[in-house]
Formats: sequence, structure tokens, C-alpha cells
Amino acid sequence: MKVTQEKLPASQIGLEIEITPEITKQTYEQVIKNLASTANIPGFRKGKVPRPILLQRLGTTRIKAAALEEIIQDGIEQAVKQEAIPAIGQPQLRSSFEDLIQNYEPGKPLTISAAVDVEPEVNLVQYTDLQATAEEVKYDPERVESTLDKERQELATLIPVEGRAAQIGDIAVVDFKGSFARGEGEDETAELESIPGAEATDFQVELQEDKFIPGFISGIVGMNPEETREIAAQFPDPYANQDLAGKAATFTVTLKELKEKELPEINDDFAQEISDFETLEELRASLVERYQKEADDKTKANKQEALLTELLKHVEVDLPLTLVEQEVDAMLTQTAMRLSQQGLDVRKLFTQDIIPQLRERSRTEAIERIKRSLSLREVGKRESIEVTPEEIAARVKELLEQYPEEKEVDEDRLRSIVENELLTEKTIDWLLEHSSVELVPEGSLTPAEETEDVESDADAPQIEEEGSEPSTEVTEG
Repeated sequence: MKVTQEKLPASQIGLEIEITPEITKQTYEQVIKNLASTANIPGFRKGKVPRPILLQRLGTTRIKAAALEEIIQDGIEQAVKQEAIPAIGQPQLRSSFEDLIQNYEPGKPLTISAAVDVEPEVNLVQYTDLQATAEEVKYDPERVESTLDKERQELATLIPVEGRAAQIGDIAVVDFKGSFARGEGEDETAELESIPGAEATDFQVELQEDKFIPGFISGIVGMNPEETREIAAQFPDPYANQDLAGKAATFTVTLKELKEKELPEINDDFAQEISDFETLEELRASLVERYQKEADDKTKANKQEALLTELLKHVEVDLPLTLVEQEVDAMLTQTAMRLSQQGLDVRKLFTQDIIPQLRERSRTEAIERIKRSLSLREVGKRESIEVTPEEIAARVKELLEQYPEEKEVDEDRLRSIVENELLTEKTIDWLLEHSSVELVPEGSLTPAEETEDVESDADAPQIEEEGSEPSTEVTEG
């Protein structure tokens, strides 16, 4: 079989395949023979239909098309094998099928054109002496104290308060109902419009300013049990419910009960209550070690990310469509598995209308992930970076001991994954040793306006829609 190769864009190899006259005739005759044995034509038994009648009833075009399908599939497979082409994905027919039918004459040579994707060539213009900048995450000692205080708050005992007014830090049990504030010039006698969902009975709220919309908590401070008060408040803008954003409100609040927190003393007994440590000193040391490691790990991750981002600026690679589509498939599969583990119905989320949009949105990230992987593999190849069997075995053993409940483990696949991860780690460490990453203070590389947007959304307390329990607590951002 005569095959001519041509290098095409997107890491494809073009193939001009000349099918011999013997094959074009033999395949055509075999198709007729097969059809004659299966065709159901009135007046004739199966396998006994005369050739002229068969050709007349089925038509030569249909028979040629059937023969061509076999010729094309077999021809491309044999060409790829003959030329020892490391193809990935399914070959593509470049010739027009209609043109092939017109040009196809059994017993005469036929040329078909195809293309196959191959592994791309990676050109690393530069991969040493790279210059990058990353944020340094420093250990904050205050995290230890805030963790201990949070645990202390969790163990607090609520004690009823008598003989004084509400103050910041108290736990108040209230009934409240919210209405939109009366606008300027509106009838003072008209009934106020209720705010959907802004109503509750025996609602317990900690008197801290970030626990409700601005004005609500400060309005309760100073109230006495059984007292009812009209409190003016203002919904923040932006706000999750755009219909309420920036609106002024009036809450009718009745304070039913006051409680205060009695906090446990932070000592060895406290340490034993919240941990496996015997002493407070041991607990503090453990927290310091944990948060120091977290800071160091985040700094290292920032350095790696910055270096890989810089590396991609010096990489030239023409990715085949097959690799991109495979990576998109893998990303969507990972997302679906994660959502399923969270108890969500993936079938409702991944509908036929949504999947094409998800694939398109995933394409840019997929391309970057492939480029990173190929670049690291190329660096490892050039610098002869390897992982030893002993290193693989040690990591596999560690993982199996870490997750003993996983009984059905494909250890061959696990070893393959571990080997790839270790090789990636070694290669990135090599790059860090042979490049320069300048560390700058945390937050200095984050655009200020983006930070402000995130904070304004996170700090806005929420009131739920009508029919659900009011949620006024703010989740830490």
C-alpha cells in the first residue's frame, strides 16, 4: 500500500493512501456476496437472488457506499500501522465521501485522504533562569488565639440575664417583623408594606454588629426584656436579594429574653476537652506547627503557580483537538463526581442543553492544563528526572495506610498515578532550584477592586425568602 505523509497544523499527520485495484474489486465483490445472502427480495430465496436483479434493486451507489466504508476503515488502519504513526484518537476522513463514490471503480486504484492526531512536539524556548513573582503567606500567631477563642465560644454556657438592658455580646431572643420604611411625603397613617421573609418568633441572635443588617443590632442594644421598639435599619448595597438592596426598613422588635455567655477558662482541662492533648502548652504548640506549615505550603504553592505561569510564556506547542477534548471530558467527569459526592443530582445539572456550554467554558483551562503537563514532561525528559521504584512504593504504602477503608484498590493504577505525581513534584522542585521567584507581601498581587467586591458580597448579612427560617449569621469569607 502506497502512503504519503504530510505534516498538518494542530499536530496532525495527513495521509494520502492509495488503495490497490485488487482491494477495490475484492471488497466490492465481497459486499455483493454478503448482500445477496441477506437481501429479502420478493420472488427469490435468500442467497439465490441473481446478481443483475440485486444490483437493480439495491442500486450500485448503495453497494459502492457499503464497500467504501470497509475500504476507508481498513485502509486507514493499515496505513497507520504500516507507517508506524503514534496516532491518538480516531482518524478523520479528509476526502469527500460523495467524491469517493463517484471516483470509485471496482478493479481500479482509489486514493483516499485522511488525517490522524499525534502527540504534539513541545518546544521549550526557555525553562531555566526564569523570573517570577509570588505572594508570601506568613504565619499569623493571632490564628492560634482566634482558634482557641472560637472553641471557647462553642463551649460557652448561656446564663439568663436579669436586672439590666441588652448590651453587645449578649444573646437576645426576639420576635421581629420587618417592613419597608415610609418614603418622604407618604401618608403617615398608611400601613407599612411588609418585607417578605423578614419575620420571626423566638429568634435567637448574638448582639454583634455583623450578625444582621446595619442598624438592627444597635437598635436592640439598651432594650429591656418585654420591651418593644421600632428600629430603623438599612439593607446594604449590594445585597443578595436585589429587590432589597439599599432599601430602608423598619423592624418592630420585642425583646423576650436576654442571655450572656459564661466562657470556660483556657487551661489544661480546656485543652483536654477540645483535643487529644493533655496540656494547653502541647495544644498551642500543635496549632503553631499546623498554621506555620499551612503558611509555608501556601507560599510554596504560590511560587509553583507563578513559575508555571511564567514557564508557559516560553512554551510553543500546537495541541491536537483530541487531547483538548479528552482533557475537557476528564474535567467534566471530575466535576460531576464531586457534585455527586455532595448529594446533588448530576443528571439535572448536566443536561443536553448545558453540556455544550460547559465544554466550551472548560476549553481554555483544559488547554492550559495540557500545556503545563506537556511542558513539565519535556523538562523531565531533557534533564533526566526520574522517580525510583522505592519512592513509588513508599508513597503507595503511605496512601494505603492513610485510607484503610478503601478495600478495592487497583494498585497498578495507583502506582501509575503516584509515579506521575512524584515526577511532577520533582520536576517543579528542579525548576524552582534553577529559577528565581521573588516573594512579595500577601495581597500585593491581588487587584484591590477585586478584593473589595468579594468583601462587600461576603459581609452582607442575609434575610431568607418568605417561608424559610431567617438567616442572619454571616459566614466567614
